Amino acid sequence: MPQAAGPFANLDEGALRALAPHGAVRSFPRNAVVVNEGDETDSLYVLLSGRVKAFVSEEDGREAVVNTIGVGDYFGELVLDGGPRAASIMTLEPCRFFVIPRGDFEGLLDRNPAFARHLIHALIGKVRSLTRRVLDLALKDVYDRFAKFIDENAIERSGARVIPERLTQQEIAARIGGSREMVNRIVKDLTAGGYISIDDKQITVHKKLPAHW
Repeated sequence: MPQAAGPFANLDEGALRALAPHGAVRSFPRNAVVVNEGDETDSLYVLLSGRVKAFVSEEDGREAVVNTIGVGDYFGELVLDGGPRAASIMTLEPCRFFVIPRGDFEGLLDRNPAFARHLIHALIGKVRSLTRRVLDLALKDVYDRFAKFIDENAIERSGARVIPERLTQQEIAARIGGSREMVNRIVKDLTAGGYISIDDKQITVHKKLPAHW
């Protein structure tokens, strides 16, 4: 679900340098891990281009995607408490970041009350989004979460509704908090019923998904 624009949404690289003179631009290729869950780091990252996912993982390799982050959004604000990273971040496409050290970030909050208020509202939006996700995981079954994912992410393109991202079934499972095997069964049944089709990992929706599976 789209979130409200964050406090950096309308700032270009030059404006960010004026706000955080000790900041620096860093670039990463696709599928690069920018930070790891548990890392002791002290910077906030503003996304200048590209898109990333925030995820948590188990020792057996299973992962759950917490959020996807686009241009103008940011991650790392929890470093204000001095604690470790709460999630890992991986690039979904080539990305450029403006990295703001903790000292600059704290100074910006101290000098600019309007910015601090904007950040607080953005954080409230993230908390609300995570709360909704927890409720979905607790109260909805995997099919309900799959149908919600399709409904929230499908866009109109050339007279059809498509999921713009090309996702594997494992990636969808990580997004909705299910297993790849269950997603595979749902996809097979919906494809057989003519509700969706998949070409080169891109889902096209042909008709409204059934309320129940």
